Amino acid sequence: MSDVLVRAENVHKSFGLNQVLKGINLEVRSGEVVCLLGASGSGKSTFLRCINHLETLSNGRIWVGDRVVGYRQDGNRLFELSDKQAARQRQSIGMVFQRFNLFPHMTVLENIIEGPVLVKKEKPAEARKFASELLARVGLAGREDSYPRQLSGGQQQRVAIARALAMRPELILFDEPTSALDPELVGEVLDVMKDLAFSGLTMIVVTHEIGFAKEVADRVAFMHNGQIVEMGPPSEVIGNPQHERTQAFLSRVL
Repeated sequence: MSDVLVRAENVHKSFGLNQVLKGINLEVRSGEVVCLLGASGSGKSTFLRCINHLETLSNGRIWVGDRVVGYRQDGNRLFELSDKQAARQRQSIGMVFQRFNLFPHMTVLENIIEGPVLVKKEKPAEARKFASELLARVGLAGREDSYPRQLSGGQQQRVAIARALAMRPELILFDEPTSALDPELVGEVLDVMKDLAFSGLTMIVVTHEIGFAKEVADRVAFMHNGQIVEMGPPSEVIGNPQHERTQAFLSRVL
C-alpha cells in the first residue's frame, strides 16, 4: 500500500448553476478500500462518476496511476480524449452501479464476456473460462446460461460484480451497490465485496452500510455539501466523529 493509485486534486463539478463538487482532494493507495459516506445529495456518486470520466470535471484533475482521467497531457496542456479513447482508458476501472444494468436478452455468461471479447479482444474461450471462475467466486457457479430475469436482485448484482472483474481492473468503484436490493439480499452482495476487499483489490465504495464500512474500509471519507469534511480510519470517523455534520448523520443512521 505504498503507491498512490488514485489522486483527486481540487475537483469541482457543476451542473448549470448547481455546484455539486466544491474542491475534492483525495488520495487512494493501491490495495486500499475507501468508503464514501454522507447524506443523499452530498456529491458522493457524482465524484465516483468523475473518477471514471462518466462526468467531465468543471475544474481540477483526477489521476488513476500516471494517467489524467479523461485527458491526454502534452507538456502543460491537456486535451480531452474522444469517446473511444476515454472508453479505452476506462478499461482499467471497473464500476458497479446501484442498478445492475445487465443486458436482459443476454445470458449471464454473455453479459460477463462481452467487454473482454469486444473491448479487450480476448479470445472467447479464455473469456468464458475466466467468467466461469468469477461466477464461482461470487457464489453463482453453474448459472452461466441463466438470464437476468431468472435471478434475484442480489444474484444480478453479483453478476454485475463478476462482469466488472472480468475486465481485470486495477480499481473498482461501487456506487451504492446494495441500495436497490431487498434487505434480505444485501448480505450476499456485501459478503462478495468483503472477499474482494480482503483479497487486496483497490476499491472506492459509496455506501450507507455503516457496518460494512467499519469492518472493511481502511479509511472513511464523510462528504457534505460537495466537500470532504472528515476523513480517517473508520474507528475515528465512525467511532468518534469530530465534525458536527458527521455526528448528526451518524446519530440518525446508527
